[in-house]
Amino acid sequence: MKNLNICIDIDGTITDAYYWIDLCNEHFNTSITNGDATEYYIHKVLNVSEEQYNEFYKKYKYKLHTNQKLRKNVKSVIHTLSLKNNIYFVTARDRDLTILTYSYLRKNKIPYNDLFILGTHHKVPTARQLNCDLFIEDNYDNAIELSNAGFKVLLIDTNYNRKPLNPNILRFYSWDEVYDIIDKLFERSEAI
Repeated sequence: MKNLNICIDIDGTITDAYYWIDLCNEHFNTSITNGDATEYYIHKVLNVSEEQYNEFYKKYKYKLHTNQKLRKNVKSVIHTLSLKNNIYFVTARDRDLTILTYSYLRKNKIPYNDLFILGTHHKVPTARQLNCDLFIEDNYDNAIELSNAGFKVLLIDTNYNRKPLNPNILRFYSWDEVYDIIDKLFERSEAI
């Protein structure tokens, strides 16, 4: 039997958090850098209307999500975690990205038990359904919502999520830290 049910977000969590910058700069004729991305909602970073950004995203979402770079060591960490734990990817991606998302995970040889493409940022019902022990996320609002519902959350550090945390949220800076954090959180090395 597996030890933990670990839910993991995809965009910005296992992938580079700033994957959208180059294409946005080209499209909107801006010169945004990673350091400028201090808001999760990209239209605010670009200083364009939400409607303008949504039109851009609708046109380019397949291109944006096809070639995202993985964060350093994420593949090996998830592989090791998957040996003794259930890995569930839970993403707010649009549902029409389902095939692309399965292909992306397969192409990158990332192991998992199941994939949930919600089309919404409200992840608490899915976390409950999966009896989630730990949720790994990059979106501050999602982390707060999950933690307020009683879930332990690991929040990967980004320029856009540096806000106060509550006791159910721990910030981490690289995927190499995940083993130690899980070991401390659950006080059992057999989870890794």
